[in-house]
Amino acid sequence: MIRINENYLKLQSSYLFVEIANRVSTYQKENPDAEIIRLGIGDVTLPLPPACIEAFKAGVKEMASDVTFRGYGPEQGYAFLRETIAFNDYQSRGADIHSDEIFVSDGAKCDTGNIQELFAADIRLAIPDPVYPVYLDTNVMAGRTGDFNHGRYDDILYLESLPENGFVPRLPEAPVDLIYLCFPNNPTGATISKDTLRKWVDFARENKALILYDAAYEAFVRDPTLPRSIFEIEGARDVAIEFKSFSKTAGFTGTRCAYTVVPKRCTAYDGSGQKHSLHALWNRRQSTKFNGVSYPVQKAAEATYSEHGKAQIIEMTDYYLKNAALIRKEMAALGFEFVGGENSPYIWINCNRDAWEFFDLLLKTAGVVTTPGPGFGKCGEGFIRISAFNSYENVEKAMARIRDALGR
Repeated sequence: MIRINENYLKLQSSYLFVEIANRVSTYQKENPDAEIIRLGIGDVTLPLPPACIEAFKAGVKEMASDVTFRGYGPEQGYAFLRETIAFNDYQSRGADIHSDEIFVSDGAKCDTGNIQELFAADIRLAIPDPVYPVYLDTNVMAGRTGDFNHGRYDDILYLESLPENGFVPRLPEAPVDLIYLCFPNNPTGATISKDTLRKWVDFARENKALILYDAAYEAFVRDPTLPRSIFEIEGARDVAIEFKSFSKTAGFTGTRCAYTVVPKRCTAYDGSGQKHSLHALWNRRQSTKFNGVSYPVQKAAEATYSEHGKAQIIEMTDYYLKNAALIRKEMAALGFEFVGGENSPYIWINCNRDAWEFFDLLLKTAGVVTTPGPGFGKCGEGFIRISAFNSYENVEKAMARIRDALGR
């Protein structure tokens, strides 16, 4: 008989954002005339930058001619995009990353979920709490996490991100094999200093561990002292893989384009202790399971690095940061403690009560959708995440409604 992968049965409840969508849908059916303002899921609202639209159109036009039509492209991405990324995002910032170490994909979510296929089933995992659910759930599916007891999986080392450590987890006290980090952080919006990130790189080198570094929100960093890539840290090429995305940078959430950097010096070990190139393994995986991102989309992504594209992206991310500044101002006036929103589009708010209860309160009395912290982990209890991805007018309206709902 056909059997299932029983690890899927260990997944807890429904996926966070599905649960949010279900609650919002139920409320909307019961209140069909209610206007909902969505400050929950991190989907962008501004259209693609004009530079990307023009490049997208030009790419589509090329596909309409026998002379310039393209079929299957390279699974790793076209050279023109990989070279542009390598220069602009790394070499120009002093990071020694080459174009053939970059793998273009259809999303950082896909890559952060798929990368775990390269690693043994019995490795020791260190995953932040709270955390983007994909890191944890894909390892549950792979059978690495053990059973779920008292709100956590038995075989995971949880890196707690709490007010007392500035929402930046401390180094593990014992060796681990695979470490997930995300900065600027989703969900908390917290950032990490170069000195602190260097400690993580040193820890990985000392323990023959690997860091999976999610930098999907680096375009929101305005503080020049903060790292925008782990490869700004000496030695990171040996022990880190980095994920970046055009989704929040340039509004590609519906267009789909991202990239993963796997340095050729980055290695892992087999059961006998022999080193193997993770670059070669990831290349083999992508060549087998992935058919590449479409040519017009890659042309649009390349345009983000043009003079006009760079200016338009700064304008877009500044717009969302203006929204975040307003949310921070209003939350402070309401007496809430929070982090994030300065170099990140997310604000992590201590709501001083059950988070799902607070979510329902804001939905049903203010018509505002947020994201409850427990969906990101046990350390998310008592917190909600508010996203700055909406129009400024809607953010203003949402903040006024929240003030009224809380009677302040």
